[in-house]
Amino acid sequence: MAAALGGLGLLQGRVRLAAAAAAATSSLGRPGRRAPVRGGAATAPLSPSAGRSYGSEAKEEEELRVRYLDDEHKGIVVLGLNRSHAKNALNKNLIKMMSKAVDALKSDKKVRTVIFRSEVPGIFCAGADLKERAKMHSSEVSSFVSKARATINEMANLPVPTIAAIDGTALGGGLELALACDIRVAASSAKMGLVETKLAIIPGAGGTQRLPRTIGVSLAKELIFSARIVDGEEAKSIGLISHVVQQNEAGDAAYRRALALAREFLPQGPVAMRVAKLAINQGMEVDLVTGLAIEEACYAQTIPTKDRIEGLLAFKEKRPPRYKGE
Repeated sequence: MAAALGGLGLLQGRVRLAAAAAAATSSLGRPGRRAPVRGGAATAPLSPSAGRSYGSEAKEEEELRVRYLDDEHKGIVVLGLNRSHAKNALNKNLIKMMSKAVDALKSDKKVRTVIFRSEVPGIFCAGADLKERAKMHSSEVSSFVSKARATINEMANLPVPTIAAIDGTALGGGLELALACDIRVAASSAKMGLVETKLAIIPGAGGTQRLPRTIGVSLAKELIFSARIVDGEEAKSIGLISHVVQQNEAGDAAYRRALALAREFLPQGPVAMRVAKLAINQGMEVDLVTGLAIEEACYAQTIPTKDRIEGLLAFKEKRPPRYKGE
């Protein structure tokens, strides 16, 4: 998009950006649908006091659990990694399931915020499944890494806010998954790092690009070169995560904080949330002048919406707005 703006001029760039913003918001009018992942149907509502219980419909063999929350959490979707025997390591099947889930979420009008978490105590994601990797031919490795990178990019491009709840260890591809989220919350005891250089490889699912954009180039290089692992407190101090919390007895303190954050997002206008994310993401890749043009194009998408009128009316009548994403 930045290249298009540079080559075609600011005016043409605005038109293209307006079209991109319109495309991002047009999905709001499509019928909602559930992620086609095993056991991905909506289940009983989850409250902060519910701990790790997700309702009777959950199946123990699910490696990725998709939960559409209800009641005061309606609009929040939780994706839970659940490969306890492999420390949630990313294998071919899990990447495939994640891709299918994300594909469903990006066009679901009912989704307002997505939380990525682990169902396995003490671990977020250990990275790639090295046992599976050891059995792959070199050509298979390249194909797998490309698929993992594409899936994590799809996660990053979800039109709604995404939060990574890191209640345990997030290494390699696990941290890359978290870096693709808009916001990261971690327990102080959680361990995080891009450790690929220890295996004579480099981060291949976005880590070399997203980490420096998050904490700065020099520090990102230091962490990748050294394969250093940091805890939640240090991660917060260097800007790798937004919030650090003390772990609780249930082992889900980061998830509970992520859920509280997601609830803060729910009252806001759905169209505004989507185009705000688009404006920020696209604007961070270009110069300020072009970024302001992106903001203008995205703002324009909110003007004709029914939600904008509802917001003004609610303000006038001194009542909470009732937004419909239209």
